[in-house]
Amino acid sequence: MRKAEVFRDGIFAGFLTEENRKSYIFRYDAPYFADKDMPAISLTLPKTQQEYRCEVLFPFFYNMLSEGVNRELQCKQLKIDEVDNFGLLLTTARCDTIGAITVKPVESI
Repeated sequence: MRKAEVFRDGIFAGFLTEENRKSYIFRYDAPYFADKDMPAISLTLPKTQQEYRCEVLFPFFYNMLSEGVNRELQCKQLKIDEVDNFGLLLTTARCDTIGAITVKPVESI
């Protein structure tokens, strides 16, 4: 199981978890959810107290990944399996993303 913290404009919004390659969970952090001024991170992931589950990496997060030759180069340079979407997201979405969302791995203790 791998887990990531999801930030919107540098503010912690929730956790994204990969239970296995066919089970993903996103859950908003309680303080972020309670703050009415904070928007949802995506139109497809509206703010709710319940967790979202998906059999593939949520399309919103998948669309943060490179495609084609850029993806191949990233995977080769970073030594990441090309089918490891979650691993690629954890490595490439830490900073300098196109939108307001960044994703940072939770280091296991």
